[in-house]
Amino acid sequence: MSTLVAVDVGGSGLRLLVCRDGVGGPPRSAAGARVGAAGLDVAALAADARALLDAEGVDRPDAVCWSTRGLLFLADPADVLLAVGAALGARRTAVVSDAVASLVGALGEVVPGAVVAAGTGAVAFGSDFDDHWTRVDGWGHVLGDRGSAAWVGMEGLRVALRARDGVDGGSAGLLDAAQDLLGPCETWPRRVMTGADAPEALASVAPLVTAAAASGDVVAAGVCVAAGRSLGESLLAAAAGLERPRLVVTGGLLRADAVRSALDEVVHDAGLDVTRSVGGALDGALVLASRLDATGDLPRHPEYVHVGAPRA
Repeated sequence: MSTLVAVDVGGSGLRLLVCRDGVGGPPRSAAGARVGAAGLDVAALAADARALLDAEGVDRPDAVCWSTRGLLFLADPADVLLAVGAALGARRTAVVSDAVASLVGALGEVVPGAVVAAGTGAVAFGSDFDDHWTRVDGWGHVLGDRGSAAWVGMEGLRVALRARDGVDGGSAGLLDAAQDLLGPCETWPRRVMTGADAPEALASVAPLVTAAAASGDVVAAGVCVAAGRSLGESLLAAAAGLERPRLVVTGGLLRADAVRSALDEVVHDAGLDVTRSVGGALDGALVLASRLDATGDLPRHPEYVHVGAPRA
């Protein structure tokens, strides 16, 4: 019996999937990435994953692929590989960037392509899994994540405050909706500048923006169009240099028509098309775990893919 484990760690939660002889069970979840002064708390995440495996009755998996945000910026990949290997005890262990897992999951296989993932944050990634490994954005809600839910939420609050201040370009409807959600606008600066959950708080505003756009709010629609164009530009930048790449998109924000239409327009103007996404990062981690189990290795990259030595 072959037992594969896929793990995807994001800001909103850790998800773990066990697949026994090709049959996957329901995903289990735990708390997401916790970031402190020392970076990502990998030990806590690994302990949570071990507890989920124990609940599944899994002692020693054949292969584990651990997908995580912040692999390069928030942690030392070698430390993540060591902690995951020690906690989960798999015969073979790989640690990959969530950008890699998102690409593989969206494509459904390990083939050349590029993906833009628009969740709370936003990152685009393109690879041929040989010489081309290109990440675009993923800089976080303060410096980047252009077109993400947090970005849309931030822009939504900005145009709401323009309405409060009585200057052009504001949306009174968004001002009312955002105050209903977050409280008086005077409390917003502290919430979005000092709160540990600032990205999530900003992302919670994004549905207000997309709903307002769908209801005819011209200012909100402009925010959505700018988001879609930014995501399209990031996708094309990640794919630049790939020959006949397959382009895919993932993320709940892209269910908003105004965002998706703007993205598609940017891609079409470049003479390319977006194909249907097969799955997400957790699915990609499972594809990679299966390949690791079957072949004993994965295409490696010092920033994006690390594979541990096999255990006896």
